[in-house]
Amino acid sequence: MTAKVYNFGAGPAMLPKPVMEKIQQEWLDYQGMGVSVIEISHRSSQFVEILNEAQSLFRELTGLPDNYRILFLHGGARMQFSALPMNLAGRTAGGRCLYFETGNFAQLAAKDAAAYATVDVVASSAASGFDRIPAYDPQALSTDASYVHLTSNNTLYGTRWHRFPSTGDVPLVADMTSEILSRKIDFTQFGVIYAGMQKNLGPSGMAMVIVREDLLGYAAPHTPLLLNYEQAAKDNSLTNTTNTFAVYTTKLVLEWLKEQGGLAAIEQRNEEKAALLYQVIDASDFYQSVAHPEHRSVMNVCFRLGDDTLEARFLEQAGAAGLYALKGHRSVGGLRASIYNPMPKAGVEALATFMHEFAAQNG
Repeated sequence: MTAKVYNFGAGPAMLPKPVMEKIQQEWLDYQGMGVSVIEISHRSSQFVEILNEAQSLFRELTGLPDNYRILFLHGGARMQFSALPMNLAGRTAGGRCLYFETGNFAQLAAKDAAAYATVDVVASSAASGFDRIPAYDPQALSTDASYVHLTSNNTLYGTRWHRFPSTGDVPLVADMTSEILSRKIDFTQFGVIYAGMQKNLGPSGMAMVIVREDLLGYAAPHTPLLLNYEQAAKDNSLTNTTNTFAVYTTKLVLEWLKEQGGLAAIEQRNEEKAALLYQVIDASDFYQSVAHPEHRSVMNVCFRLGDDTLEARFLEQAGAAGLYALKGHRSVGGLRASIYNPMPKAGVEALATFMHEFAAQNG
């Protein structure tokens, strides 16, 4: 085994070490069955127990009310960009769906939805390089809309909605892929929350979708069976063979999160981790924050050095120091430290120390 590194990758991201060890322990023999967990039927009592336990743990950790259904669906968050309008645009006669444009994935969500509904962008921060959450006119959140969509944390640019808009009777929908379970949130503010699993939940390729029950039953006739939320809810996400390994891993992650003290404890830890890096960035002019200070993400700390040669040197030396995957997204450039729930504080401390030393040597 090579030397252990701290993985700052934006996703697929690191998993908690105890979870990885538990997977390794049970890989060849799940609970004395003599077979691996990935070999058992998705309709077996053993797997249904895993699925139900994952749902129960999520409810316990978040305080999710009983009138919300928890679905495990194929395709990750990107698939939900299309599934959402198919399932919700039919709520209103006009089928208008309102979108906040706060980054690349918010743009893609609106673009994909436009094939199935009338999409209006109510506010955008594109003009400022997506460095902030845009101001908006509350009157623009029309009461005849089918839903209002936002991306709660913007991975590429390192911004986050710290307070969510009030949308009245219009369901608020949030893509929480890069921050789900990182802080305490009142889920009753939302009609639908969805998240790709590859950052704070488990392996890539699936999404968790939390949908309020009164929003089921509006799917358009052309909605594929496996994208129909009502059908998934009826079948407890088992309309077809699901990714059993992803659900199993998510259950283990939720158990780990409970052992850490739940969302209040993990939120405090995440705030402390992010503060360590922002303090280094703000201490001098050597590093420049991508995000406006009032809109910064706690999960994705994005920064630049203003010099491509310096950034290449930073990445090379950071990698040699065991600080892995700090390169910014190809469409943004710069540097990015993704510090999701599993990232230990020691890893962030190691990066902060490296940043201090690199600035001293190259500033």
